[in-house]
Amino acid sequence: MQQVRDTLADLAEQGTTYLGRLVQKAFSQVLAVVAGSVAGALNVLLHYVSQLLQASGIQVSLPTNKVTPEGLIFVIQWVLAALICYWLISLAFRLVASTLMCALWFLKVGVALTCFVLILSDYNVGTEAMAIRLAVLLCVCVLLNVGTRGSSSAANQTARLEKQVKILERRLREMERWTRTEE
Repeated sequence: MQQVRDTLADLAEQGTTYLGRLVQKAFSQVLAVVAGSVAGALNVLLHYVSQLLQASGIQVSLPTNKVTPEGLIFVIQWVLAALICYWLISLAFRLVASTLMCALWFLKVGVALTCFVLILSDYNVGTEAMAIRLAVLLCVCVLLNVGTRGSSSAANQTARLEKQVKILERRLREMERWTRTEE
């Protein structure tokens, strides 16, 4: 029984390897056909552009080397590699920026809470001085956006929505004027 299992496992592994190679071969053949078609289209386009420029009196000397499927695949591979690198770098920058924003927010909240505790624990001053200190701390917290964590407040969102509504109303009035002039 164990020998049958081992034989079936080997057979399944060989089948998987064979199917993988078959899919890879089919993909490379499809890629070669598509690259050949695109290269042919680019060569025709290059020929038509050169004829158009010569007909308009502009003498151009386009390269004699034609676009090849291998060259096209090479360029596409490098473009894809550059896009993936750009995506990874932008992801890393966004991660670092969000981490710094979070750390700065925690720092602001920590400093504000420390100041609050220090103000309340100072028993040598009167209640008026303590109230003034708390009011100053409140003003500083509002100025530094200690209460909000990276998101805009409801007032900012409302102001932005009102601005967008005004823009849409202005566009609507322009469209109405435009349709009246056409009639």
